[in-house]
Amino acid sequence: MELAHSLLLNEEALAQITEPKRPVFIFEWLRFLDKVLVAANKTDVKEKQKKLVEQLTGLISSSPGPPTRKLLAKNLAALYSIGDTFTVFQTLDKCNDIIRNKDDTAAYLPTKLAAVACVGAFYEKMGRMLGSAFPETVNNLLKSLKSAESQGRSEILMSLQKVLNGLGGAAASCHRDIYKNARSLLTDRSMAVRCAVAKCLLELQNEAVFMWTAELENIATLCFKALENSNYGVRVAVSKLLGTVMATALMPKQATVMRQNVKRATFDEVLELMATGFLRGGSGFLKSGGEMLKVGGSVNREVRVGVTQAYVVFVTTLGGQWLERSFATFLSHVLDLVSHPRATQTHVEAVYSRRCVSFILRATVGSLLGEKAQIAAAKEICQAIGKQMKAVEAVVNDTSGENKSGAADIAASQHVMVCALQELGSLVQSLNATASPLIQEASIGLLETVTSVLLHPSMAARLAAAWCLRCVAVALPFQLTPFLDRCAERLNNLKTSPEAVSGYSFAMAALLGGVHQCPLGIPHAKGKMVVSIAEDLLRTAAQNSRLSLQRTQAGWLLLGALMTLGPSVVRYHLPKMLLLWRNVFPRSLKELEAEKARGDSFTWQVTLEGRAGALCAMRSFVAHCPELLTEDVIRKLMTPIECAMTMMSHIPSVIKAHGAHLKASAAMVRLRLYDILALLPPKTYEGSFNALLRELVAEFTLTDNSANTTTSLLRSLCHYDDSVLLGSWLQETDHKSIEDQLQPNSASGSGALEHDPSSIYLRIPAGEAVPGPLPLGVSVIDASVALFGVVFPHVSYKHRLQMLDHFAECVKQAKGVRQQAVQLNIFTAVLSALKGLAENKSTLGPEEVRKSALTLVMGALDNPNPILRCAAGEALGRMAQVVGEATFIARMAQYSFDKLKSARDVVSRTGHSLALGCLHRYVGGIGSGQHLKTSVSILLALAQDGTSSEVQTWSLHSLALIVDSSGPMYRGYVEPTLSLVLTLLLTVPPSHTEVHQCLGRCLGAIITTVGPELQGNGATISTIRSSCLVGCAITQDHSDSLVQAAAISCLQQLHMFAPRHVNLSSLVPSLCVHLCSSHLLLRRAAVACLRQLAQREAAEVCEYAMSLAKNAGDKESSGASVSPFAPGVSSRSDIHCRHQGVNITETGLEGLLFGMLDRETDRKLCSDIHDTLGHMLSSLAVEKLSHWLMLCKDVLAASSDMSTATPLSSGKDEEFEKKDEMDDDTMFTTLGEEDKSKPFVAPRWATRVFAADCLCRIINLCENADQAHFDLAMARSAKLRNPTNDLLVLHLSDLIRMAFMAATDHSNQLRMAGLQALEDIIKKFASVPEPEFPGHVILEQYQANVGAALRPAFSQDTPSDIIAKACQVCSTWIGSGVVSDLSDLRRVHNLLVSSLDKVQAGKGSSSQLYRESATTMEKLAVLKAWAEVYVVAMNIKKEAESKPKRAIKNTEDDDDDYGTIDELPPDSLITLVQPELPTLSRLWLAALKDYALLTLPAEFASQLPPDGGAFYTPETIDTARLHYRNSWAPILHAVALWLNSTGFTCSESAEAAAVSGLQKRSTPVSLNQASSATPSAKSLPEINKDRMHLILGVSIQFLCSPRPEEPVEHVTACLQALHTLLDSPYARIHIAEDQLIGVELLSVLHRLLLTWNPPSVQLLVTGVVQQIVRAAQDYLQEKRNTLNEDDTEKESCPVLGEGGCMTILPTILFLIARILKDTAIKSADNQVPPPVSAALQGIKSIVTLSMAKTEDTQKQWTALIRSTLACILEYSQPEDTVPAPDEVSMLTAIALFLWSASSEIIGVQSLQNGCMSRFKNALNSCDPWVQAKCYQLLLSVFQHSNRALSTPYIHSLAPIVVEKLKAVERNRPASNTELLAVQEGIKVLETLVALGEEQNRVQLLALLVPTLISYLLDENSFASASTVSKDLHEFALQNLMHIGPLYPHAFKTVMGAAPELKVRLETAVRASQASKAKAAARQPAPTVHSAPTIKLKTSFF
Repeated sequence: MELAHSLLLNEEALAQITEPKRPVFIFEWLRFLDKVLVAANKTDVKEKQKKLVEQLTGLISSSPGPPTRKLLAKNLAALYSIGDTFTVFQTLDKCNDIIRNKDDTAAYLPTKLAAVACVGAFYEKMGRMLGSAFPETVNNLLKSLKSAESQGRSEILMSLQKVLNGLGGAAASCHRDIYKNARSLLTDRSMAVRCAVAKCLLELQNEAVFMWTAELENIATLCFKALENSNYGVRVAVSKLLGTVMATALMPKQATVMRQNVKRATFDEVLELMATGFLRGGSGFLKSGGEMLKVGGSVNREVRVGVTQAYVVFVTTLGGQWLERSFATFLSHVLDLVSHPRATQTHVEAVYSRRCVSFILRATVGSLLGEKAQIAAAKEICQAIGKQMKAVEAVVNDTSGENKSGAADIAASQHVMVCALQELGSLVQSLNATASPLIQEASIGLLETVTSVLLHPSMAARLAAAWCLRCVAVALPFQLTPFLDRCAERLNNLKTSPEAVSGYSFAMAALLGGVHQCPLGIPHAKGKMVVSIAEDLLRTAAQNSRLSLQRTQAGWLLLGALMTLGPSVVRYHLPKMLLLWRNVFPRSLKELEAEKARGDSFTWQVTLEGRAGALCAMRSFVAHCPELLTEDVIRKLMTPIECAMTMMSHIPSVIKAHGAHLKASAAMVRLRLYDILALLPPKTYEGSFNALLRELVAEFTLTDNSANTTTSLLRSLCHYDDSVLLGSWLQETDHKSIEDQLQPNSASGSGALEHDPSSIYLRIPAGEAVPGPLPLGVSVIDASVALFGVVFPHVSYKHRLQMLDHFAECVKQAKGVRQQAVQLNIFTAVLSALKGLAENKSTLGPEEVRKSALTLVMGALDNPNPILRCAAGEALGRMAQVVGEATFIARMAQYSFDKLKSARDVVSRTGHSLALGCLHRYVGGIGSGQHLKTSVSILLALAQDGTSSEVQTWSLHSLALIVDSSGPMYRGYVEPTLSLVLTLLLTVPPSHTEVHQCLGRCLGAIITTVGPELQGNGATISTIRSSCLVGCAITQDHSDSLVQAAAISCLQQLHMFAPRHVNLSSLVPSLCVHLCSSHLLLRRAAVACLRQLAQREAAEVCEYAMSLAKNAGDKESSGASVSPFAPGVSSRSDIHCRHQGVNITETGLEGLLFGMLDRETDRKLCSDIHDTLGHMLSSLAVEKLSHWLMLCKDVLAASSDMSTATPLSSGKDEEFEKKDEMDDDTMFTTLGEEDKSKPFVAPRWATRVFAADCLCRIINLCENADQAHFDLAMARSAKLRNPTNDLLVLHLSDLIRMAFMAATDHSNQLRMAGLQALEDIIKKFASVPEPEFPGHVILEQYQANVGAALRPAFSQDTPSDIIAKACQVCSTWIGSGVVSDLSDLRRVHNLLVSSLDKVQAGKGSSSQLYRESATTMEKLAVLKAWAEVYVVAMNIKKEAESKPKRAIKNTEDDDDDYGTIDELPPDSLITLVQPELPTLSRLWLAALKDYALLTLPAEFASQLPPDGGAFYTPETIDTARLHYRNSWAPILHAVALWLNSTGFTCSESAEAAAVSGLQKRSTPVSLNQASSATPSAKSLPEINKDRMHLILGVSIQFLCSPRPEEPVEHVTACLQALHTLLDSPYARIHIAEDQLIGVELLSVLHRLLLTWNPPSVQLLVTGVVQQIVRAAQDYLQEKRNTLNEDDTEKESCPVLGEGGCMTILPTILFLIARILKDTAIKSADNQVPPPVSAALQGIKSIVTLSMAKTEDTQKQWTALIRSTLACILEYSQPEDTVPAPDEVSMLTAIALFLWSASSEIIGVQSLQNGCMSRFKNALNSCDPWVQAKCYQLLLSVFQHSNRALSTPYIHSLAPIVVEKLKAVERNRPASNTELLAVQEGIKVLETLVALGEEQNRVQLLALLVPTLISYLLDENSFASASTVSKDLHEFALQNLMHIGPLYPHAFKTVMGAAPELKVRLETAVRASQASKAKAAARQPAPTVHSAPTIKLKTSFF
């Protein structure tokens, strides 16, 4: 492949490779050329142009394949636009000749197509340069269009589109010709041609005015025809054409139009034209819309769906502002569509039409309007609903019967209501809390309007209204409880109206179903209310036959909805429920028979509805309260369920007797029964299997059902990967909700609430906006199939066989369409059963069962219906999986092999090739390994069958499955497979998109199989890799979105395995373009790929994306009007591309992704966008801080007040360039284009929440990056050093502003995120000093902002979770010590005081909106905040007390003086807390008591107080636990501080009195009375004992085993509490008296020390341990003292606490020695680490203890001290493996032993030798520092008072010292340290002289004096000597002068003995005196000699 990379085609290399590989080589060259031409030097190109043109034009006639011709054309055009254009006309003529050629053979076709492609490319690139030749070219193309086959037609139309694009208005003369020729092809039988025509006409309408004026109606008609029998691609293309033309007709784009003065279409005309398509569609209709609609006939669904998409294109093209202005008209038009009788001919059609209208509204209002405009739209919708409802009420109240069409009006109005209410609900739900103005403004009357619809005569409208209320309540949870109350009240008042009973019960059920989406829930009592209403309805149902049906249904619906509240609520009502369920069904068979005999059809209907309702409530119970399903409860449930099963067999006779209208109710009972059984364990009803299976099989084989209803489950049971065969990828498009209508199974996509009212309270399936249960007929079959799958694995083999045989019989009996339906259902059931078997890990059964199943499955592999073939393949694979025997698998594989070898028909070839794929998929590579070779060779052969693209698709799909499942076993087949894939990619026509999709899948599977090998450099691997890259390039360039998505996932795999070989510079820009694709799957693939790339290479990704923005800018400025990224689609017309071309601006890719978050609703896509942004943020935010903060700020700054789109200055509009007279209409032109580059709407609330989270992440990232981010002085200097340095602290004002914006927003989620950000900012910046004002911090200037951000959170209507968060921020803020202004502090403090009043209100406060645990959360948060503030206040107070008082301050000064120096007095905070303490301490203790009870294990549940605790109710105990868990620790700390400060002297009664005094504000007198009047209260010691137990109990329980995810703050708070507590004498006595507690606490602390690593925790633990030990010591001392007082004769008293010492001493000594070993390591600067000094200190204190108490201890003591010293000696031995020990520290330790211990203990020979050798080593050390220290230590040893100890050391070491010092004469010191060593050594010698006895003194001096004299310098060398040398001289001289007078006699003797010494000394003395005299003469003032100063400096270090 490398040979292909040259500017000219390497023809030699081409000639040498084999024929099949040539097309790949040529393609690779063209790819290279495509990249290189743009970058190449123009002169180089011109030199070789002639040859290049020859080579390229030569390729035209070499039959190039589709991708090759596309690249070829592109390169030729590029070559001419870069080089010379001389020969371009020649080449053009050559192409035209080829096109004219009459040769129609298949072989010549590729050449013709290549010529056509080249013509298109020339015009697109060079446009008007070729203007002169264009009429001939166009005629030529149009002529050949008439005779061309489908590929040719597509290619010619694409070329015409490019010609039009390139020429623009200059091609006007040909416009009509092109239009006439192209329009007839809109109904071509080839779908690809239809798409091409639509795109060509779309290009044409840019310039051809007639298309949207005179021809407008014809275009509409044509488009409707084109939509008949269309596929998805055609619908998208045609709807784009239709929508754009209609939009242009309404609002033309060109200024030329204004000049031509064309008659513009009116809004009504355009809408009426669109409506004709929606309501009639189809062909052959009269011109005027009115008449057309009178004709009968059904509406064509495909046309309706296409027109629906066109409406969306129409509005999107006109833009958000237009929609905002014209919304009222548009809304009424769209709603009129569903009220038209043609749209609602049958119920299913009505549902379909509603879905279409909802889609139009969602796709426009939901994505084009900003939040403010959406609120306005919601108002409009409200008015429309109100208007409809008034009309309905008029008809209902019109008793005179004059209004004949009334009933029809009501029927029509229900559909309008459903659409309007659903859109209103969706709008409010997406606006979330931002929608609050809708509720608060009375003028809108949203609630009144919606609740009025609850009385609508139609059930569908009532359900829609209930659903809308649920949406409002979920968006605004504070409305949930009031709504429920209001509905309950109305239900009671209007009990006699059937509509009211039905409507209000729907509403209540819907609201109850929404509770799970509201974290704060509803009050527990509402459950009781619902139960009593439901009971009442069920009880009174029988009283009034007009209401019995509604009351029965309503009662059970409410009970079903109640179950969704979960076990905590249902638990209380369960006994009553079980009773109700039991009573609905007859108790015995006798009762059942009796029942059959009585009753009429109406009572039967009520009975059946009641039983269905009861079963539905049971199902809801089983689904939502699994915790309550004990065996006993299941047994009680089974009674009514078994009765229902028995009843089922009797129902047919009842229906026979009373009429077929009971069928629906009976079906409902079956549906409910199947649903609940599927949720219960099959074991519970195995006795009824036979009867049940009979029913199930009859259900889905349609035994008693004349309709051919099919199940909807088949697609979901087939494998997701098979979507390419099933077309189920449509589920993954933006049009899913309307495309579902066109699926082949029954009632597909016709889900609606009225099919099953219970879905109003169930959870919505993921990805659906509104629950849409399918019609009852389908739902029952679905339920029976699902249950069959559950039961089948538990049935005996005999019955399995019977059923399978029965299935075969059923298929045989049925004929035609019915047979298809029966077969589909049976297959779904069989698949469901096989899946059940696989999940249960059970087998299929013996041979005959397998055989029967196999016959059934094999029969369907040849079924003409592709879905059945697909299901059969899947079933075969699943069978192989559950049978799991090699012989069975071999048999199945062989059968398919034989079939495929002989069969020639498409059906069996596709079916059996899939069978092979499925076999491999389910048994994996190992199980099917021996068939691999055969399977692959057969499938490779089938894939080359060019006659049938279907066979190719299925065989390639199977091949991909095999590659996937075989893994490494496939390695041997990779090359042939790859070469086939490439060949097909280069030859299969692009219109066969399914084949290309499967090729993409194969490619991906191959890449995964080769895997990490792809990084290699071997020849074969390089070939494989380059083939994969070529394959990716071809698929990437395909026009189909799904193929492009497959290409992206291939590249993603390649990037994972071989990142170096994936070229990001081209991949990233293409991904960015795809982000704006109109195809969801492509956007998903692009984001998923970006997510992976951003994980590894975020910086590169962003850089390449930005290059795209730059290029786009260049292209625009250079005047090219074509978008550079969408070849063949003019930037102006490609509307559905969310923004044009690509929309990367200066905010880069990250800005684009933020923008996508506002538009995308797909969950997977949004989560991937979040991840991608997260990865980019992690890698880049710190480096590009300003950029990311700007991004977040822009998003957050878009407060919801922004309008939809900012009006743009029409600066560079083409109108200005053309200098036309502008008339009023021109202002619209800006909307069409410029607007697209700006984001459509202001960021929505969810995006803003994400931005606030990003802000917090950025702060955390900076914290881990660099301290300078949080230090203003450092940051400023860094900025000065390098202006590009960007540090967080410089952006503090922005951070505060963003947090403030978020914290004060409408949206609650955003407020939470904002408060979190604020808290983070306070925590991180609280201590950052302000360099300009020392003593101040930078946050001080923001005090007002923080206060303002917190205040709104404490308003009356704030939800509990936000108040709780705000309290947290308050306490953080007060505790941060930032607040320096007393008034500011008071403001924040008052917020906390106000919330404390709320806490005291007690449990049963009246205005409860949320569940009780929300109140618990709020109250505990307040108490926690107060506790944190109190802890900080006490700390400040403690610090202030420990500091010395400032004397300057006059104590009488009042507070105001503090204001002047802007610092709070240290006691200001505690004075604010003090007044609240009596209340707080009581509440804190109560909260701790609650917490202690709640942490008890489950088995003590019965001992908990029955009515809850101080702050929780028994019903919400589970949720309350969490809140206690979050807040107990600070409260515990505060309580400990309070008890410590009051010294345990405050009794509870006094507290209570104080509190009551506070509350009543009563006089002090009453206080005393209160306290004395409670004799029954516990005594103070008892109370204190309880408190101690409470605190210690809570602490020990927690510290025993803190969960690893527990925040470290809790652990530290708990330990600090214990520490504080043990500061008080009372607590110490308590813990010392009860030794068990102390011991228990110590063992718990020991565990904590082992398991928690943070040093802070470990320090605290040791602190608490010290406290406990100290408490025990004090107690012991106390006891000793009392004993001593009692008994003066000490000897006789027993010794207290002595034995303990010797027990723990070994441990302590061992630890000290080890610490010394591990920490005494030599360092460069000779610093002594803290642990070492601590260890040395420890040695000192232990060794000096006197232990001579008794014989025993003395002995043990001696042994311990000896062994410790021995250890230390051993540790000080240097080893190779460990770092060198610090000799100085080790010597110090040894010296400590020598000083302090007696010689008997360590005078042992071996120890003595060891010590001496260590000292010797040190003396001989080459490090002067060690020598100096060694001399110092020796000095102290030599001076030891015990001569017996010091003498051996003197004898051993003194000679070495003398030697060392003598050697100095030859080797004078060169550094201060060396000098120091000499000085210290001399000191040792002097000491020895002093220690010596008189008679030995002369000998000793004879050693010292000559040494000193040898240090003196003579006069000559003194001048040149170094400073150190001079210092030594001075030092020696001083010493000699000092020694002489000390020992005069001995000195003389020594000097006399050696005259030369005397001479040296005298000379030195004289010189010294002379220099002193000189100095004195020079400087009159006495100076200090310089030597001592140096000496001082150098005496250490």
